[in-house]
Amino acid sequence: MKNILCFASVLLFQFTFSQVSGNINYQSQVRYTDNNINIETPSTDIVISIKGLANVKAEKYVAVFSLTQVGETAEEVNELMDKRMNTALSQLKTNKTLETYIDMVSFVPAYQYSAEKKLFSKKTYNEIPGGFELKKNLHIQFTNPSQLNEIITVLSKNEIYDLVRVDYFANSLETVKKELMNKAKLAIQEKVKNYEIILGETFTNTTKTINDGFKTSLPTEMYKSYEAYSSSTLALTRIANVNQATKSTTLYYQPILDKEFDFVINPVILEPVIQIMYEIKMVISKEKKQQKDNKSYILITPNGEMRDLNINNAQ
Repeated sequence: MKNILCFASVLLFQFTFSQVSGNINYQSQVRYTDNNINIETPSTDIVISIKGLANVKAEKYVAVFSLTQVGETAEEVNELMDKRMNTALSQLKTNKTLETYIDMVSFVPAYQYSAEKKLFSKKTYNEIPGGFELKKNLHIQFTNPSQLNEIITVLSKNEIYDLVRVDYFANSLETVKKELMNKAKLAIQEKVKNYEIILGETFTNTTKTINDGFKTSLPTEMYKSYEAYSSSTLALTRIANVNQATKSTTLYYQPILDKEFDFVINPVILEPVIQIMYEIKMVISKEKKQQKDNKSYILITPNGEMRDLNINNAQ
């Protein structure tokens, strides 16, 4: 009987991620991560690994817009914010497929400086309340990526411009995980058979351990900055001062490439997607498992009779 020790170290992953980068990436400048799952492997003779990748499209999206309003009094701030928000919501609700949620972020006084004049000393500046600042976030759920353009058009007319991020959700992630595991199981079994054929031996009685794990890549982690421009090749710095023009920097989506994987589910990527990676490693020890010898047990009765109990060691 085979005794295979399995150590499953499945990494938890999130269901949400950004389909559109949003302004958050201009500040954080996130670079895409590598595709290593970092499964620790003990020092052994043979390590067989299978890596799979799945690209999953979203089913629902949630865009988050940030609003800021200032005013001299609390009543004025609330009135101005409600006017912008309510007008935008009334226009958005004409589309029955959209759902909205208002997230209260902060409501704080704004301060300004007042100079205090003294006769025989320097001026002293004191902070005094000069108004109020109100911040809210508007969450909008939609089902079609093309709807985002319509949403931005409506919000911009109401002075709502700051798109913080766009998250999206997929309900099929558990199904995709199972499909990855099944494909990897068949692939590693085939690899084991190939190793047996190449080495001319069997691994039936060897000690084996299995490690596996998942890793999820979100689109907000996969954007890279890009700056394209051409500059003059004239050597003017020695004869004149040169003022360089400000170059435009943009971002582009760089998914994990599938060249390092044994198999890929949905390999063609048209839009940013969630990428689920799965890796399974089988470690085959050089030393074969020691076979336990069967032992026989004899019962001697009070009358001196001997009986064979036929008890074997548990495997």
